[in-house]
Amino acid sequence: MKPDSAVVRVNSRETSRRLADVSHAITSCERCPRLREHCRTVARVRKRAFRDEVYWGKPVPGYGDPAARLLLVGLAPAAHGANRTGRVFTGDGVGGSGDFLMSALHRTGFANIPTSQRADDGLQLRDAYILAAVRCAPPQNKPTPEEIARCQDHLDAEADALPNVRVVVALGRIAFDAWLQRLKRQGLTVTPRPQFAHGSVARIDGAPTLVGCYHPSRQNTNTGKLTAPMMVDVFKKAKKYVEAHLVRGAPV
Repeated sequence: MKPDSAVVRVNSRETSRRLADVSHAITSCERCPRLREHCRTVARVRKRAFRDEVYWGKPVPGYGDPAARLLLVGLAPAAHGANRTGRVFTGDGVGGSGDFLMSALHRTGFANIPTSQRADDGLQLRDAYILAAVRCAPPQNKPTPEEIARCQDHLDAEADALPNVRVVVALGRIAFDAWLQRLKRQGLTVTPRPQFAHGSVARIDGAPTLVGCYHPSRQNTNTGKLTAPMMVDVFKKAKKYVEAHLVRGAPV
């Protein structure tokens, strides 16, 4: 996917510095005692399959192409996935959410390989960047509303450091709502309020196009609520918006 005239030329040094500052603020965050205690406990006790590994155990920053036009917003790190590996959607097992997501991104040209198992596995995102609404692994994968709110400025800071984002794919309702809250903080009026649904598209004046997608959790993929073709279709749709200058209301 080649950049076009609407893409801001990224100063790689400046963008890298901004993202490094954001990453440091995220990884050193201690705002949510319940979440920090849970992450440290998981990292100390570990899972039998990973008992010889050193867990990351800290809040997890985003990952991807600094010049990305596609931004993915997820829920939170998995306890034995990103909380272990230190990279979003990475290491939650063969066929887990990371592999399911990366397979779709690979098939649509946004990733160079179809799996995401280790932070050193050679994965590169192309024109895409992934972050999470909540940066610490929550017990039972359920952050509280207060914990989501405390993470909002991390979302803002990381998104602000990505100058070319034109499409946002929200993986799940929590991510969808977190992005709408960001728009509200930016002073944008979003009426009527977009409703989350798989494959939904919201064209919002002054903001990136917002696309809804079921989260690739095992609960969704194992039950067939979310299938591989359904996820691929979402990224095909996102790619069309990424690559085209579409007027408000134009068909996808």
